[in-house]
Amino acid sequence: MSEQGGLRIGVDVGGTKIAAGIVDGDGVIHRSARRSTPDAPDIPAAIAELVAEVADGETVAGVGIGAAGFISADRLTVLTAPNIDWNDATLGQDVARLLDVPVVVENDANAAAWGEYRFGAGRGTHHMLAVTVGTGVGGGLVVGGQLVRGAHGIAAEVGHVRFERNGLLCGCGLHGCLEQYASGTALVRRAQGRLTSADGGPVSGPEITRLVIAGDPEACDLLAEFGRDLGEGIATLVAVLDPEVVVIGGGVAEAGDLLLDPVREGLAASITGGTDRPGPRVVAAELGNEAGLVGASDLAGIPVGRPSDVHA
Repeated sequence: MSEQGGLRIGVDVGGTKIAAGIVDGDGVIHRSARRSTPDAPDIPAAIAELVAEVADGETVAGVGIGAAGFISADRLTVLTAPNIDWNDATLGQDVARLLDVPVVVENDANAAAWGEYRFGAGRGTHHMLAVTVGTGVGGGLVVGGQLVRGAHGIAAEVGHVRFERNGLLCGCGLHGCLEQYASGTALVRRAQGRLTSADGGPVSGPEITRLVIAGDPEACDLLAEFGRDLGEGIATLVAVLDPEVVVIGGGVAEAGDLLLDPVREGLAASITGGTDRPGPRVVAAELGNEAGLVGASDLAGIPVGRPSDVHA
């Protein structure tokens, strides 16, 4: 499990939990631990303690941290975050100081996309778009074997592509963003008045997926409408990015082709050039909830500013 003189450890920081794990060169997690997310000022110490726990006395070569939020171009500072009280938080420097090892911080969706590109559904490709359908809609983009981060480190926020002019108010403050129509939250909102849970109350996202898998006609129709809208939104991205493959992840993707087929339909109906141009394959993510941790660990071995194809 040791590489280049020590372990490489990935960390996934969420609003409710922090997970850390040792990841080998094949993207396999060998030892992991987790704990509840403390208040923002205490997160660096919690990460350092988790890393020490999973390292168990072995030398650590580097740590990669995936965190929800805008991450600076130098992959050290969390500029702002939706679920944690971070504002220009020097997370990378703080953890590096505690552990005395190199630390890289990356947006969690970018880290998950990189994990899928290196070890999951995107392996073997050179141009990949990842779309994660959760509470919101996250994304990550790999072009020519490199993770695209943009000039300021905050590229690939695909959930905030404008889907409907003057549409629903988004948490970002703008109107009509894709994630207001094609996120797990949006799916639950669509279900109000159409589906009910077993106890007669509002239905949850996982319950919708279970109903779809069980063949409930109303749930299947609901998911198909949702999937076609997601595909239409992806078509806008494909017109600009032209990826080989679009990898769909998140809890809703557990429905498999029951979701992916409508996504493909929506994409085919809206893609620029229609059937006269080649389009991307649309596939399900393979790494599940571990994608971010695996991707962050792998990114810890890529120096900032260097091409990410050093693995080739």
